Amino acid sequence: MSDFANEIVLRPRFEVSLKEDIEKLKLLFDKSAKEPFLIKRLDEHIYIRFKKSATTFWTPQLHLELTSFEDGISKIHGVFGPNPTLWSFFMFLHFGVGTLFIILAVFAYSNYSLGHDITFWAVGMVFLILIWFSLYAFGRLGKSKGKPQMEQLKGYMRDLISTLKKTD
Repeated sequence: MSDFANEIVLRPRFEVSLKEDIEKLKLLFDKSAKEPFLIKRLDEHIYIRFKKSATTFWTPQLHLELTSFEDGISKIHGVFGPNPTLWSFFMFLHFGVGTLFIILAVFAYSNYSLGHDITFWAVGMVFLILIWFSLYAFGRLGKSKGKPQMEQLKGYMRDLISTLKKTD
């Protein structure tokens, strides 16, 4: 299964092609999950998460989508990512900081055009740039803290697919 990248990046994606029927894949994922994983399947979408006892702030999850356009041939499209709530909050912070930066830039330009002092607006913009760098550093920290669990998710999925090939 060489479809996985060697290095795990932020929200990495992959695709695996299998010579299996999609219904057989669904049944494979419907089996009870092994510790410490939880598997939730909604039609062709499968979410593999860690149980609450193994969850930290940085714990990732794996979202799989099963597709099949021919009988006996299926594809698994996967995305590793953080908890959706954490991801939404993180994106909200980025958009909020970006919006504030633009607003401060407009005020700074307006005051500059009128010949007024822009020190307050410039300091605010520099402060927002520092916040952006802090958010970036925070995201990198989360990526490094969640990497071991991403490796566990990747290994678990490989094990599941290998059991499918052994039963043939």
